[in-house]
Amino acid sequence: MDKIKLAYDQSIAALTEAGSSFEITRRTIGGVDYAVYKNAPQTLQEVYSAAAGHGAKEFLVYEGERWTFDDLFQQAWAIADALITRHQVSPGDRVGIAMRNYPEWLSAYIAITAIGALAVPVNSWGMAQDLLFAVRDSGCKTVFCDQQRFDLMAQGLSESNIHAVIARPDPSAANESGQSLQDFLSESANAAPPDISIDSEDDVMILYTSGTTGQPKGAVSTHRAMCQALLNFECTATASAMANPELIGAMIAKGFEPAQLLAVPLFHVSGLHAVFLSALRAGRKIVMMYKWDAIQALQLIEQERVTVLSVAPSMLLQLLESPEFDQYDTSSLSSLGAGGSATPAKVSALMRAKVSSMYGGTGWGLTETNAIGTAFTGQAFIDNPGAAGFTHPTVEVRVCDDDGAELPQGTPGRLWIKTATVVNGYWNRPDANAKSFRDGWFDSEDIGYFDDNGYLYLSDRAKDMIIRGGENIYPAEVEAALCEHPAVLEVAAFGVADEKLGEQVAVAVVPRAGKSLTEDDLKSFAQQRLAAFKVPQRVTIMDQPLPRNPAGKVLKHVLKEAEQDVRR
Repeated sequence: MDKIKLAYDQSIAALTEAGSSFEITRRTIGGVDYAVYKNAPQTLQEVYSAAAGHGAKEFLVYEGERWTFDDLFQQAWAIADALITRHQVSPGDRVGIAMRNYPEWLSAYIAITAIGALAVPVNSWGMAQDLLFAVRDSGCKTVFCDQQRFDLMAQGLSESNIHAVIARPDPSAANESGQSLQDFLSESANAAPPDISIDSEDDVMILYTSGTTGQPKGAVSTHRAMCQALLNFECTATASAMANPELIGAMIAKGFEPAQLLAVPLFHVSGLHAVFLSALRAGRKIVMMYKWDAIQALQLIEQERVTVLSVAPSMLLQLLESPEFDQYDTSSLSSLGAGGSATPAKVSALMRAKVSSMYGGTGWGLTETNAIGTAFTGQAFIDNPGAAGFTHPTVEVRVCDDDGAELPQGTPGRLWIKTATVVNGYWNRPDANAKSFRDGWFDSEDIGYFDDNGYLYLSDRAKDMIIRGGENIYPAEVEAALCEHPAVLEVAAFGVADEKLGEQVAVAVVPRAGKSLTEDDLKSFAQQRLAAFKVPQRVTIMDQPLPRNPAGKVLKHVLKEAEQDVRR
């Protein structure tokens, strides 16, 4: 075992022993034995009660607006009161949030979950049918919308008898079937925190998977699962700090108050769990972006002295490779996190080169695990580029073949995960539940392996693996090799049908601005770095960015369909 992993394990052992703040014990939930944090909050109500104690401290900066903790909770309690008194929302009812990143997203989420209802965050990138699918599938009673989402959904919400409350409505818009948030709260301005009994095993949220194919599935979380996830973040962060005293010392020596950029969607676990709820518990300021823009992010880092940035690897690449990066004062920035997909070694190298006293990290988690799985930060991240960390303290992971049999260490296989943060299942999807959940274990459908030191390496999604003539090819390996080409900005590898071999390797490549790139150049480059059977046979040079979902994952089915259309 390497030195830094040993130091981390020793820190975890000290933090989780009996009598400690992060003490781990065993608990039977639904007939399954789990490792759990003994002192975790039982419900999100407890999280909110503690966070409200920060009072007049600044919590949120949004496009010139500055919100204190008091401001946020005052609006949240008003929304909670109005939901109960005006829309008769009761514990167990579902309430949607269909808007881009706004302060009202946060207060609506607090209000919904504090009264025992289930929050249903809706993917705001979707078209009308996508938005309506989530609120209808979950049976929402009310939906909080921004103007754009309301315009898309208005007719469908009216037809489904679903209440609509519009945050920041356009005064010139026709909103007959919806009510402004201001009017909705007109009789609830001075409401007290709700006094409603909630149990840790009560459902709290239905978060629809940001899948790249097929209809999304609603993953149902409990208060217990989410609170255990928050403790996992905190325990891991504390252990990593203990194992990296020099890096932490250099970061602290910069002298900046913690401030985190919220640049990812709140309807995804990376925005909701890893940024919003974690910052709420920590009393840390967040600087929220309506949507991602690398130049605007640089401006905000400079203006607000942002110290923490957690985004998808593709977003970090855009930021760090921006021609304007060096024109901004990013000296406050130290803590960089990359999640949502495997972090290429190239991104890790850029993080070290561009950010002084860089305390970087990455991890692997899913909607269905409330973002929990593996993670690491600091020297371990620096020394192990391409890895996704080691398991969180209350997590078990098995690497299995397609039949569920465990594979030898170092052999890639399907990753099954067991943790008290796993969701109860999918909303009204017994077929999917039977397939994906088994005796407390969840089939992530990701492919990966652990090395001798316990570091996880992700290969790919099971459904994305390319099988050429019986040989398994992991797209991530092909992508990592081609990303090293100096003219390549981004690349996606995928399989396309082949009559003789079953599948061939295809890639879609986006060149860097001002750089020329040909198919022959790329194949020649690949031949020097990949086994012959892994070299792409089909290359598409694109003049626009790769299509991605809100989590930053490439929509490979879109690329595959386009490739097949061209070849017909």
